[in-house]
Amino acid sequence: MKTYYTLPVNALLLLGPTGAGKSPLGDYLAAHGLAGRTCHHFDFGAELRAIASGETPARAYNKDEISFVHGVLEEGLLLENEHFRLAEKIIGLFLDGAGFGNNQILVLNGLPRHVGQAADIARIADVTVIVLLECSADDVLCRIEENVGGDREERMDDERRLVEKKLKIFHERTAPLVEYYEKKGRRIYRLSVSGTMTPEETYQQLSALAAIDPPVAFVAEPPER
Repeated sequence: MKTYYTLPVNALLLLGPTGAGKSPLGDYLAAHGLAGRTCHHFDFGAELRAIASGETPARAYNKDEISFVHGVLEEGLLLENEHFRLAEKIIGLFLDGAGFGNNQILVLNGLPRHVGQAADIARIADVTVIVLLECSADDVLCRIEENVGGDREERMDDERRLVEKKLKIFHERTAPLVEYYEKKGRRIYRLSVSGTMTPEETYQQLSALAAIDPPVAFVAEPPER
C-alpha cells in the first residue's frame, strides 16, 4: 500500500484521566481540525476494543495478540515497553487506513500512557503539543455516569472498580508525562473540564488557548520531507 507520510509524523497528545473527555475532543479535532491542519484521531482504547470485539479484520492480528488485548481491557492494564511492538502495529495500520499525509496532525489518545512509551513512540510520532484535560475524580464519575461526551455506551471497562483503578494508574504512571514533555520544551495546553462540559465547549477552550499562544509547530509551514 502506498503511504503519504514519513516518520515521525506531526502529533498532538491528549492527556487526562479516564472519562475526562479525551475521545470526544479527539473526534471534534478530527471533524474541525486545528490551526488550519487536518487532524486524525487515534483513539488507542477504541482500537483495542475494536480488536477485542472482532470489528477489526481477523487477519490483521493473531490469536495471541487478540487474547492479550482482551486481558488489557478486562483488567484495566497498561501496555508495558515489551509490548510496544503491538502498539506500533496498531498505529501503523491506523495511519495507512486513514490516508495520513505529512502536513496533517495525528491526535494521540491513550498512547503513550507512561514515560517508557514516550521514548518508544518518538520514532513514530513527534509529539510537539500536549492537551491536558484536568478533571477531578468526582467530575470523572459524573461524566461517565451521565455519558456527557456520548462515548461511554457499552464500555466493558467502565465498571467502578476499573474506573478507580485507571484513575490511580493515571496519577501514578501517566501524569508524569506532563513534566517529561515540559522538560523537552513542548507546548502544554491545560483545559479545566467540569462534570458537564461538552466536547464542543472543550474544543472552544482549546481553540481560545491556541489563538492566544499558537502551536508554532503546527502553524508554521511544515518542512519538505
